[in-house]
Amino acid sequence: MDARGPEAPSGGALRDAAENLFQELQEHIQALIATLNLRMEEMGNRLEDLQKNVNDLMVQAGIENSIKGQMVRTLFGN
Repeated sequence: MDARGPEAPSGGALRDAAENLFQELQEHIQALIATLNLRMEEMGNRLEDLQKNVNDLMVQAGIENSIKGQMVRTLFGN
């Protein structure tokens, strides 16, 4: 005998409904996480492309070395 006492006839149905709802919620959360991970990866790729384009423009403008030198001087106080 269960220490909690006899279970109501609808208790099993309620438990099953709760378990089904929990399973559906878990599936939706997993799908959301997968979508977010994909979008974060896409954003990372776009940022890398943007950085490459900025670097290319700096090289074309002939300012890459002067900016890097300024950054080094600023960081190291020279």
